[in-house]
Amino acid sequence: MSRLEILENSLLKKKQLFDEKLSAHFKTVAQSNGQPLNDKRCGASTMRKWDLQNDSLRTLNESIKRTENAIEIEKSKIRGVELTNEEIPIQILELVGNGILTQWRKYPNRFFVSGVDKARIIWDLKKKVLKHQYVNQITDKEQSSKFKEIYNSLYDSFKMN
Repeated sequence: MSRLEILENSLLKKKQLFDEKLSAHFKTVAQSNGQPLNDKRCGASTMRKWDLQNDSLRTLNESIKRTENAIEIEKSKIRGVELTNEEIPIQILELVGNGILTQWRKYPNRFFVSGVDKARIIWDLKKKVLKHQYVNQITDKEQSSKFKEIYNSLYDSFKMN
């Protein structure tokens, strides 16, 4: 499940909860039967109850607004990745689709090899060349060989073109 789907499901649940709490609040207000609260025996407690319900509704409404903002941010990140993917070679995108590489959403021209720590493959958008970064920080030999194998195969595929 993607982050966007999780946020949209969360928003839907929050809106349903808001509607339930709002209808419950209207029911408690209707219980006063239109009488002034100072005539009722428990007027102060009724007012406290309404204030608590209002606070709960206000807090939930703010949470809904934060979730809506998070959805907009997520959609803009997705659009940014899609725009960057138009400039990235198909060889890299195929590896991302196969799960061999993971694309960094903050910097969509950078890719991580699955199972390898720290090191990353970079597609330079201006120079149109393949680069790598932090390879010297790989301490495990298996990870190092995996990274080299994937990077070298990508590099060789660009040499042929």
